Amino acid sequence: MPAPQVAPDLLVHQQEPYNAEPRPAALAGRPLTPVGVFYVRNHGPVPDIEPGEWRLRVDGLVDRVLELDLATLRQTATSITRSATLQCAGNRRADLLEVADIPGEAPWGPGATSTATWTGVRLADVLGAAGVLPGAAHVVFTAPDHAADADPPQTYGSSIPLDKATAPEVLLAWGMNGEPLPPAHGGPVRMVVPGYIGARSVKWVHRVTVQTAPSDSYFQAAAYRLVPADARPARGAGLPLGQVALNCAVLTPQGGATVPPGPTTVSGYAMAGCGRTVGRVDVSTDGGRTWCQAAFDTDEATSFVWRLWSVEVDLPGGPAEVVARAWDSSGSTHPESASTVWNPKGYVNNSWPRVRFTVAG
Repeated sequence: MPAPQVAPDLLVHQQEPYNAEPRPAALAGRPLTPVGVFYVRNHGPVPDIEPGEWRLRVDGLVDRVLELDLATLRQTATSITRSATLQCAGNRRADLLEVADIPGEAPWGPGATSTATWTGVRLADVLGAAGVLPGAAHVVFTAPDHAADADPPQTYGSSIPLDKATAPEVLLAWGMNGEPLPPAHGGPVRMVVPGYIGARSVKWVHRVTVQTAPSDSYFQAAAYRLVPADARPARGAGLPLGQVALNCAVLTPQGGATVPPGPTTVSGYAMAGCGRTVGRVDVSTDGGRTWCQAAFDTDEATSFVWRLWSVEVDLPGGPAEVVARAWDSSGSTHPESASTVWNPKGYVNNSWPRVRFTVAG
């Protein structure tokens, strides 16, 4: 299937497989990200699957093997719609590239994070219909997209622990922002695993397997793992990435922009880890010596959904830099410097975001 038509607000990192993110300003002030600018992370070509031909097999440590088409899946349980933010593990890798090179990895900015409403059924309900057997500990997702960059080349696969798989927020989704799920975003059906890195929200899922151990897919056992700065990525090395970390980004002004003199609105997003919410965001215009507190676009903090924020600052003419930091509901914040979190794959950059621009004199 050809790559989707590119919107002006998208920055394309790769055409095949198609990988793109919205430019920062395209996310600003939008609680929900339009489908046309929602970030896309693929490891292989987008499969061409007609909704009427899609099938899901649920097997492994279950009482009953299920073979479901889309109509049957819809009838398995009551459908729900919920908002959730997805974030690529490589989000804000571009900041780490300023510390040291990361060969072979896309220079994702802060746009590898987007929010949508998702419609589907809870995976817990489907697993309940199959009947999970004693000894089960992990749920594996398999998709048909073939990834040439895997070692060896293989179709995409991943897994999550059973306790996360049976949590009420995890969906088998067929809808996005009130419309059928587009192919580029995993249609006809994808996993949506809020609070976990986007790699676990497997697109075009066609098999769900309950088993005792995590997936042995390259993408679980080798690719999406965090190793220290002085280590080499290898199969089984480091920590498998699951829950997202507290993170924050400045969306406006954009880096390199020139803004008029006078009050300047700084805006961005912040998101918390699994089960936590964002409680506060601060902004500094003097490198972190002093801070002012930003205001949220909404009063309600919701688990698994970002919070958009903004604050007005006065800046003198000339070069300017704004820095931001977030705090979550546990009282935790994040590291100051990208140099302290640099790693050979460029994952999990949740250091303070820094954006440099110019104020016209």
